[in-house]
Amino acid sequence: MITLAPADLTEIAVLGAHCDDIAIGMGSTLLTLTRARPGLRVRALVLSGGGTAREAEERTALGAFCAQADLELTVLDVPDGRAPAHWDRVKSELARFRRGTEPQIVFAPQRADAHQDHWMLARLVPTEFRDHLVLGYEILKWETDTPRPVVLHPVSAQLAREKARLLAECYPSQSGRDWFDEEAFLGLARIRGVHCHSAYAEGFEMVKAVIDFGGA
Repeated sequence: MITLAPADLTEIAVLGAHCDDIAIGMGSTLLTLTRARPGLRVRALVLSGGGTAREAEERTALGAFCAQADLELTVLDVPDGRAPAHWDRVKSELARFRRGTEPQIVFAPQRADAHQDHWMLARLVPTEFRDHLVLGYEILKWETDTPRPVVLHPVSAQLAREKARLLAECYPSQSGRDWFDEEAFLGLARIRGVHCHSAYAEGFEMVKAVIDFGGA
């Protein structure tokens, strides 16, 4: 197993279909990146929840997960569960978002996600971020669409538990869901940790990467 460590990381883009997707999929990674690089530019786009209590939850959550970062968050009001019916608008908004950021890494839902909103966003992201490393995070939920991630980010038990705590604190509207609890989040993180000889980890899908073996 080879460990890769990105150098000189100054900006990332994070995208989610719904408020809480980003924090569920990569909350521990956000905590790690923003604490290791104070002032890191984090440009975030969420498709749905704009103008509702869900947007307030998202702003509180990403503010906590990115406390030391230069965070810019846009929350749109595309209807939850209806993103495919608003393809043209989502495509236009994604293009607008792309023009305002130049990240080294892009994080978005993984391409095999069964939720129609996640799936659509995952397919559209590479059409705008064509020359970027795109990592697809996994969103634990009712559907049996858990992927086999090929990129793993090891995290400590303390960090994994902090993510689970922040999810509970920042998204009270989701507390009634039977999968939205500390045991579920830590359970998946523990499995990913086993895959990379770590206590816990977050997993990502990667479609394509270019490796330079000496400037050829």
